[in-house]
Amino acid sequence: MNKKLMLLLGAMLSIFVITGCGMGNKEASKDEKPAASEESKSEDKAAASEDNTADTTTEADTESSADQSSTTSTSSDNDTFNELIDYMKTTTEAADATVFYENLEPQTHDMDGVTASLDAYSIVGLNDFHTDYSIPFNDETNGGVVLAQFTITNDTDQDVHYMPSMYMSIPGAPKQYNNYRNILPEEDQLPTKLSPDNEFLLKAGESVTGTYTYPIGESHLYGAIAAGEGTIEVPTAQTDPDDIKTAIGRKGSFSIDFSSIGAEETETTGSESETTSSTDINEGFYEDSATLENMGDKKMLDQKEGIGESQQLGDTTVTLEGYQFTEFTPNMEQAPRFEDFNGVVLLTVKYTLDNQTDDNIGLSGLGSTLTVDDSWWQLNEGMLTNYRVSEIIKSGESGELLQVYVLDKEEYDKLWKDKSFEIELGPIRNEDAEDISKGKEAVFQLK
Repeated sequence: MNKKLMLLLGAMLSIFVITGCGMGNKEASKDEKPAASEESKSEDKAAASEDNTADTTTEADTESSADQSSTTSTSSDNDTFNELIDYMKTTTEAADATVFYENLEPQTHDMDGVTASLDAYSIVGLNDFHTDYSIPFNDETNGGVVLAQFTITNDTDQDVHYMPSMYMSIPGAPKQYNNYRNILPEEDQLPTKLSPDNEFLLKAGESVTGTYTYPIGESHLYGAIAAGEGTIEVPTAQTDPDDIKTAIGRKGSFSIDFSSIGAEETETTGSESETTSSTDINEGFYEDSATLENMGDKKMLDQKEGIGESQQLGDTTVTLEGYQFTEFTPNMEQAPRFEDFNGVVLLTVKYTLDNQTDDNIGLSGLGSTLTVDDSWWQLNEGMLTNYRVSEIIKSGESGELLQVYVLDKEEYDKLWKDKSFEIELGPIRNEDAEDISKGKEAVFQLK
């Protein structure tokens, strides 16, 4: 962590010290609840929050006018967040609640007519709160909360089911973070509005908006600021809640900007340095998993678009649209997956499949082989396209297919980058993984 960031944290925490792809690390909601003997006391405190909020706001305003850098301020550009932040402070008996950073620009992800939106979020510091609430904060009583508002909209003509498991990951963190329901009004939370009680039902044309809180202990918050960015998973909807094969669209992700806590301090000190998020860096790249899930940063090495070369495999026309060679720097969370490489180059190849067969083509069952200089070969890396079983190209329709290959950068630079690259794609398989092109493969020369 650089010196300026440390000075910033020191100023922000003059009264207190702030806080900082596994189901096994995800916290169960029942583990987050206070002990039964204490829970009624917490609920009583929450019920009294409306009266306490007025006192809290007055006190914060008074202290802010005396000292604008005071960490007791709960000022925010979002009136709803102001009320919720005061509610959290009162409920947890926190000595202070401080807005470190707020983003009111929506992020959206469309899944074939079902849209998830991160409407706004606020990174809030809580200081010296009651020990009843310490468990999800790593047993610490100083911490931070990412307070988020999500909207899920069903613009399709059928009812769907949407389980809002919006887990947040931070590079280098030892766990994933999920909603902590005990510090905000439960009836306004997204996992209450879409829950097992209503089978996560989102009717055709319906839109649901709800809150989400991610608790982060002080040590983890330091790590989050150093990492710069967190990633929130966006799960898909299903037409049948019990059948994953009925999933709609593809999962996505939203970004939480922790680096701006330091960037704001840099701006106030007159520094001209800028911080660029991996989302900005990866803009314009093919949407493989490395891009969609913010696994790290890409830098373009070589690309070709608009190739348009087609081959026929039975009743399916396979068209090579383009390719991208990118230098890939994985983030801290993904780095262990690539630790055996001397730097990483990703080759992502884009195809269009025109399916005129009588079957639906299953994207998860399609594979390919890359051969370099007629002497070295490897299979595509399915984990970097991450097609689900439910992702298909329907009979009579066209759709996109991506294939990804992982190359050692040192070998690529020294041996391969000027050699010939050939890809054999196929055979074409239906959604039951059955060969429907009689074993035939399409062969393309990239360069």
